[in-house]
Amino acid sequence: MSKCIGCGSELQNLDKDLIGYTPNINNNLCERCFRIRNYNEYKFVIKDNNDYINILKNINTTNDLVILVVDLFNINKNILDISKYIINDIILVLTKRDILPKSCYDEKFKDYFKNYDLNVLDTIVISSVKNYNLDELYNKINHYKKSDRVYVVGFTNSGKSTLVNKIVYNYSDINTLITTSNLPSTTIDSIEVKINDNLTLIDTPGILDKGDISNFIDSDTLKKIIPTKEIRPITYQINTNQTIIIDNLVRLDLNKCKSITIYMSNNLNINRYYKDIDELKNLDMKKIDIDNDSDLVIQGLGFIKFTDKTQITLYTKKGINVFVRKNLI
Repeated sequence: MSKCIGCGSELQNLDKDLIGYTPNINNNLCERCFRIRNYNEYKFVIKDNNDYINILKNINTTNDLVILVVDLFNINKNILDISKYIINDIILVLTKRDILPKSCYDEKFKDYFKNYDLNVLDTIVISSVKNYNLDELYNKINHYKKSDRVYVVGFTNSGKSTLVNKIVYNYSDINTLITTSNLPSTTIDSIEVKINDNLTLIDTPGILDKGDISNFIDSDTLKKIIPTKEIRPITYQINTNQTIIIDNLVRLDLNKCKSITIYMSNNLNINRYYKDIDELKNLDMKKIDIDNDSDLVIQGLGFIKFTDKTQITLYTKKGINVFVRKNLI
């Protein structure tokens, strides 16, 4: 059975409601990928993380190099869940560098990930969109690989397929591209892409995070919250009790503290109120203790930097992952 060159699903012409459907079995692209590429129309696919975990476990039967792709803007709380399934050599690739402010230093990002105790051979900061450090990454891949096959793994929407496409464009003569979108589960199954006689990249489906905000909003809102260019941080001095409303998605009630800095998409509407309002109080409420020099992360939406210890009240849709970490920036 042949596979779709865009998402890796097995092609079939029997049921248009199932993945891999194509009206012509001789096509090399499924209907879903065709519509994503040509009309930006996305069809959600329900997959089980067990399918993806089995793919990761199967990598252990080889000695192939693994590229672990992590989105710097949207670092998943459960990043160790991927590395614990893999015993192979790993290069940690911190991508989407173009989204975070240029004033931040790459070395600081690399040092930050030492806190995660990931067992990696090397770490590199890149931007696939801007072609930043791609030559260096390509050289590292060729230096560390033990075979001609290299796996690319990560959470969904971390930038795996975009990276593979950029490597294809830069370093190969083929014109086959993997389907990419801002929506989860675009890649359905593993896709092998032969760069040259000495290197084949295997793009794997992303591990799903059920607590990511992308699972709770429509596609139009998702396009709004995903940054496409460098973020302009917004800093507020919090001298009194105040409320911050983020685009009808989040309500943040703040006690007096020095300041907060919001790192989120420039397309979001963010408003500050100095008096009590009723807006968004119907959402799920959490009281969260913030330590000194910590970020409040709303998975998939962005993060808010705090400098001093405080307690906040947060309102979001129930099920969205919210957690506190040490300052990234």
